[in-house]
Amino acid sequence: MIVPQYWAEGRLQHRSKGRQVTVRRFGWSDVSQQEAQAHADARTREAFERVLAGEPLQRREDKRPYNGAVGVPIREEIIARDGDSVITRNSYGALCLNTPHALFVDIDFEAPGPAAALKRNVRLPLLAFAAIAGVWAGSWWVGLVAAVVAWLVAGRVIRHLHAARLRRDGGPEAWANARVEAFTAAHPDWSLRQYRTPAGLRVLVTHRPFDPAEPEVEACFKALQSDPVYAVMCVRQHCFRARVSPKPWRIGIDRHLRPRPGTWPIKPERMEERRQWVADYERRSEGFAACRYERTFGEGRIDPGVEPVRALHDRLCRAESALPLA
Repeated sequence: MIVPQYWAEGRLQHRSKGRQVTVRRFGWSDVSQQEAQAHADARTREAFERVLAGEPLQRREDKRPYNGAVGVPIREEIIARDGDSVITRNSYGALCLNTPHALFVDIDFEAPGPAAALKRNVRLPLLAFAAIAGVWAGSWWVGLVAAVVAWLVAGRVIRHLHAARLRRDGGPEAWANARVEAFTAAHPDWSLRQYRTPAGLRVLVTHRPFDPAEPEVEACFKALQSDPVYAVMCVRQHCFRARVSPKPWRIGIDRHLRPRPGTWPIKPERMEERRQWVADYERRSEGFAACRYERTFGEGRIDPGVEPVRALHDRLCRAESALPLA
């Protein structure tokens, strides 16, 4: 995992036969701005030579803080370091815990759409009835109108039956809990801590450290139905990640992190504007928790390498408090 302190950008340009080629690449360093610039220049030179050789590379890297960045470390303001964990401020102003070995899994409460079997079992009889009506009337117009009506009626029936099934099964929250319980039953040697977030669940696996590229991590993400974008970014950024402070819009802040966009670093003359926004955000955050501890699965064993991350996460999230979630 790399979350650099310093950033720079390199640029090389070549014109030949009326055609101009410009290549830009970022560089980074935890040592100095000069080292970041040297790294940027080296990466730019390598990409430039490959482009001139005919390789179809992207000419300029996107300036993205986290999601979507490929081959570039997390580009966010570093707020604090704790062991091998790094606390950063993300693009909308919340704090995030980035850790190379403590496996976090966030599970959103999302209701699946109606099952294919339900759609088929409702639509086919109604469409068959429409076809029979057209034949009986001896008119394809009647059959077409009946088919349209049948399709609309089928949609209403499907939605009604699906909603009834959701109520019967307890809804998305019950299904998410059931997935966690099924996973732990299938992995009795694992220890997990489960937290409630404003819109879902969070699981921290505690019995041992993990590498984001391990097959066991991918299998865990799939079984618990974690956000697929998060799963991909864990591998790309070589770390796991958890938001540990409220989302601004959930605590009454309707202004975006200033200046916009909030991709780090920003110009020195804009830092005061950012500090003012952050001060208001931190003041309002005091009355909220990012998640709440609910229960432990397995033996509750916490590996010595995971325990500092668990303690830091719970403290920053206010996970043991009764504060409202945001």
